[in-house]
Amino acid sequence: MKKMYFIAIYPPQSIIEEINGFKKDLAINFANSKALKNEAHITLCPPFDREAELENDIHEAFQKINTDLLPFEVILNGFGSFPNPKNPVLFVQPEENENLRQLQLNVKEKFNFRKYSFNPHLTVGYRDLTYENFIKAWGIYQNKSYKTKFLVDKILLLRHDGKWIPIAEKMLTGK
Repeated sequence: MKKMYFIAIYPPQSIIEEINGFKKDLAINFANSKALKNEAHITLCPPFDREAELENDIHEAFQKINTDLLPFEVILNGFGSFPNPKNPVLFVQPEENENLRQLQLNVKEKFNFRKYSFNPHLTVGYRDLTYENFIKAWGIYQNKSYKTKFLVDKILLLRHDGKWIPIAEKMLTGK
């Protein structure tokens, strides 16, 4: 049986709750409730499926990711969007961060079985967000102020078991 996995960075619970406030606004005012199902995170390796019997291989590859980086700060600053008419996305935007890019490259080195681009973001609205409602929401959020920061000191491997659950973590170990 196949299971879904992905690798991500999660901000502290206080920031997850702040972002949930934006998600609730989209659910109430823009008929977008799907984003409420997942906690805010930055995806380092997008979801992939593997046979459950291969989970040990996934764990081994995860543990081999080079995390020899010092913990670093990510600054979240305002909102961004992917205005694709078929699948629009509204998100909290991290500032450009070389450490984050390097960490993602280190993940990709061990999980390189599919091509994907890295556009770090924390999703606020997607999936059941219609393009019409996206345009209305973006009119509000594109100039909305939101700024905070958090320390990245680990990455998580998650498995989908009805919902995403962390099954392993790896600390940043830079000297």
